[in-house]
Amino acid sequence: MNELVGRSLLKEADFTPTQWEGLIDLAACLKRDRREGREVQYLAGKTIALIFEKTSTRTRTAFEVAAYHQGAHVTVLDGSTSQMGHKESYADTAAVLGRFYDAIQFRGSLQADVETLAQWAGVPVYNGLTDDWHPTQTLADALTIKEHVAKPLSDVVNVYVGDARFNVGRSFLVSSAMLGMDVRIIAPTAYQPDDEALEIAEAFADETGARITITEDLGAVDGADSVSTDVWVSMGESKDVWNERVEALRPYQVNADLMAATGNESAIFMHCLPAFHDLNTTVGREVYEATGMDALEVTDEVFSSAQSVVFDQAENRMHTIKAVMVATLSEDL
Repeated sequence: MNELVGRSLLKEADFTPTQWEGLIDLAACLKRDRREGREVQYLAGKTIALIFEKTSTRTRTAFEVAAYHQGAHVTVLDGSTSQMGHKESYADTAAVLGRFYDAIQFRGSLQADVETLAQWAGVPVYNGLTDDWHPTQTLADALTIKEHVAKPLSDVVNVYVGDARFNVGRSFLVSSAMLGMDVRIIAPTAYQPDDEALEIAEAFADETGARITITEDLGAVDGADSVSTDVWVSMGESKDVWNERVEALRPYQVNADLMAATGNESAIFMHCLPAFHDLNTTVGREVYEATGMDALEVTDEVFSSAQSVVFDQAENRMHTIKAVMVATLSEDL
């Protein structure tokens, strides 16, 4: 892991498959050490800036708790507590923060913005989410699969169902290819990953032996070890968009029939959260009023089932983020 010291994590493809799997293994070790009461604080005295242009639950708390466990200190900055992008450019902000902090996390819209921070900060920069990539999520996904699927990662059939056009679907495809998996994206043609993400994944597949399938056919769920999905709609989108999205994706809801179609009683269900599986959210109720659906991308029956490992997956955000920070900031491993 020492070869990662000083490195930024902006997208999965910034690392080799060996390095990517090494981060997953490191996260497993750090998680074990924490639970056994023998965690070493590799980051004592380090300072980390956490920048949030987009709101966050799991990413923010995962970084904060991971830093606390490791003896590091954090400062949280958002649109109301910094001038970045308003009165000060991303480059200038990076140049300043890089003199105060040992690392910077950024969660926002544009991939170009996190890349600018990395170019000018002089310290590791971590992508907590952009519109294009979500690498800290896919590390957590892989650790969760490693814990729950009794086979090597390279033998896993990893299936994503639903809207795969954006950060989660694109990162899912590339990370799975890096790990040599049988990766399958099941989505309507208009909701499949773009050519850029596919080309990156195919290049990794040539190296790792991964098998890539992108299809509209729900039959491709057969043999899945893990089934993942993501939200179909976001707060602020017009109801016209909701109706179009829901009509296109309705057949791709993860429900009991789809999980049964895997033919694998041990198949797990994963979701990066938040999930619209009931009416206990503002968006869930608004979508129900517009569409009549009481659940969207996943039914509550599946979400709350024994096959669902979504909260183990959420916890693993913290362990894998901790691994990223330790690997890039500590020379003592």
